Amino acid sequence: MLNEDVNMSFWDKLKGELVDVIQWLDESNDTMVYRFERYGNEIKYGAKLIVRESQVAVFVNEGQIADIYNPGTHTLETKNMPLMTTLNSWKYGFESPFKAEVYFVNTKTFTDCKWGTKNPIMLRDAEFGPVRLRAFGSYAIKIVDPATIVRSVSGTNGRFSVEQISDQMRNLIITRFTDLIGESKIPVLDLASNYNELSEFVAEKIRADFKSYGFDIVNMLVENITLPEEVEKVLDKRSSMGIIGNLNAYTQFQSANAIEDAAKNPGGLAASGVGMGLGINMANQMSNSFSQQTNFSSPPPINNFSFYVNLNGNQSGPFDYNAIQAMASDGRLKPDTYVWKQGMTDWLKAKDVKDLEVIIQSLPPSPPPFKSSDNSPPPINKTELFHVNNDGEDLGSLNSVSITAMIKEGKIKKSAHIWKKGMTDWTKVSDYPDFSEMFNDESMPPPFKS
Repeated sequence: MLNEDVNMSFWDKLKGELVDVIQWLDESNDTMVYRFERYGNEIKYGAKLIVRESQVAVFVNEGQIADIYNPGTHTLETKNMPLMTTLNSWKYGFESPFKAEVYFVNTKTFTDCKWGTKNPIMLRDAEFGPVRLRAFGSYAIKIVDPATIVRSVSGTNGRFSVEQISDQMRNLIITRFTDLIGESKIPVLDLASNYNELSEFVAEKIRADFKSYGFDIVNMLVENITLPEEVEKVLDKRSSMGIIGNLNAYTQFQSANAIEDAAKNPGGLAASGVGMGLGINMANQMSNSFSQQTNFSSPPPINNFSFYVNLNGNQSGPFDYNAIQAMASDGRLKPDTYVWKQGMTDWLKAKDVKDLEVIIQSLPPSPPPFKSSDNSPPPINKTELFHVNNDGEDLGSLNSVSITAMIKEGKIKKSAHIWKKGMTDWTKVSDYPDFSEMFNDESMPPPFKS
């Protein structure tokens, strides 16, 4: 038994030394890098290296990448191995076997690589607010830098497959996709019509990341973006309502069909008055509909609308009619405030939106441009709001109670100016009788000086 093991070891060594053809026939669909195995890593001088199409051979000498061979048949001699000759100091040639690791790198395109979100992506949609999305797709890659693959990715693995790098590639895609879809501000309902554009943008964003690993992104596809099941059910109901359209007309149509079906069955429930009940119900509906159309004494119902408002650069909402009216009353909504609702192509100023015309017309006029004036104002109406300019700082609209409190706290200076509706110009707050006495109060602290 011992002699047999010795003989097998001898023949294995001899076989390794006698190998004079180095090649790799790929029988798999996912192998990226394959290490050619020989006994003791010994290669015979003058051996033939066969590199097929979609392959590159990389020689590694004592941990250093040496010569790289493109498709073709190569004779391993000093003249064909410049880097190996330099690294091993073969100045005068050699004829004995030499040691080196040979890695075949597969440069074909690896298709149908899958990617998808493990967890939902949280986004803020202009119409639905915060939503959770899941996305799925596929991509295709190929190796364009064999040296980087062997040096930084596959290492000394005897066989390196697509599966071993797919997790890292998927994480890169998801990160860039999430960032892109958040920046694009594309409404959720419009995502399906932008799959192609999203695919191209994501491919461009991840190309540099892939090349750092030695890969190039050949193709990138966004195949599906889905909403949570409960959100999809709400959308289905909303779509159904849109298809039905006029609910009264739909009800009348259903009732008419029911009467026709009952009339075809005289012995059924129609004979007991059900058909008559349906007819009366339909007549009442038609009467109510007609009375609504001809009752000119009552105003038409207010159209339901929902507006988003740009407040201090931040998107807020949606707000209904009453909320918009309240915002206009307290000064948050102004004629130049930008608003948007479903159906509008872009944000518009409130004064340019017909649905807000009545609300905007009820707003007080804007104050005139601020300039210093010594004219004495008329008496103060304490129930009205004043615009306050505190040495160039616009404090907004304040009533007399708030102004009095801020004067006592030192937040409004003697040089501040105020204006209200009905005044022709701005005037100093200290010139108003109701406020002037406060600046003569000896109990107040003097102005702060550094």
